[in-house]
Amino acid sequence: MKKRILLLVLTATVFLVCGCGKNAQQETGAENKENLQGNDTESGIEMESETVQKEPSASVPSVYMTTDISPEGLGAVYEALEASPSGNVAVKLSTGEPGSNYLRTDLIGDLVQSLDAVIVECNTAYGGTRANTAMHYQLAEDHGYTSIAPVDIMDENGSMTLPVNGGDNLTENYVGANFKNYDYYVVLSHFKGHSMAGFGGAIKNISIGMASSEGKSWIHSGGNSTSGWSGDQDAFLESMAEAGKSVVDYLDGNILYINVMNRLSIDCDCDGNPAEPDMHDIGILASFDPTALDQACVDLVYQAEDGASLIERMESRNGIHTLEQAEKIGLGSREYKLVNIDD
Repeated sequence: MKKRILLLVLTATVFLVCGCGKNAQQETGAENKENLQGNDTESGIEMESETVQKEPSASVPSVYMTTDISPEGLGAVYEALEASPSGNVAVKLSTGEPGSNYLRTDLIGDLVQSLDAVIVECNTAYGGTRANTAMHYQLAEDHGYTSIAPVDIMDENGSMTLPVNGGDNLTENYVGANFKNYDYYVVLSHFKGHSMAGFGGAIKNISIGMASSEGKSWIHSGGNSTSGWSGDQDAFLESMAEAGKSVVDYLDGNILYINVMNRLSIDCDCDGNPAEPDMHDIGILASFDPTALDQACVDLVYQAEDGASLIERMESRNGIHTLEQAEKIGLGSREYKLVNIDD
């Protein structure tokens, strides 16, 4: 099906250098700003109008975008993917700590219910109100999730192991034992900053987010421990990409990704007292490629005139290195086509 849409082809020149520091990240930021010139009312992006096929090409994945942050906008960007989930469908999201910027049910409820899905999550490894299953289910109820769908804390019965192929740090990944109970995953992420990862989006949601409590420690330590948090920063960032790839390999195409770019705080939904957002909402983006999707979101933050705080958070944690590692090991592409579905 052809449709008149707005298209921007973004070509990112990527240098896959492990352990690159802040100066390299600043160069990446400059490239991002240079690649995203122009001005549109919300996204600030100048897009060339032409008729194109909605299906992504074999080599360059499409990322679909709307500036309409509403149930209708979320439904529209999902429909743009023309996906056909079947079997037992799971929606993976972060239930969020009390007081955080977690995704509200008035935004996501219609989509979740239309999929007849189960909302899935895993326990944390750092304490808080999601550190054990009973408290976590209560929080899911408090945040309204149980009113729109059944909720499954996937590691309430422990972990299962997924092999990691091609990783530099991990050879295996520990996800919640109930992970295997679902045939298709819709990964619904709130894009935001993060105190350790720099930013959180689709890749973080399928790595740290899918990991059991012990699996979270495994990733944070770069594959050295299933308890505690110590480890090399770049090894942690690389391990997120590697754990994410194990999930994608296991699902063999039965997964899609949506990032909501609202309430763009420098802090994660795991923070119950996050910094107040100091930049404007941007939109909702969706893709079959998690790396392309996260890269598109990062690029939009760099392009935004009021994105300085979130840019500093990403650069100070070397957060772009996760995307470098993801592309290196075959999790996805940092090159993409951004397709604006708004009329």
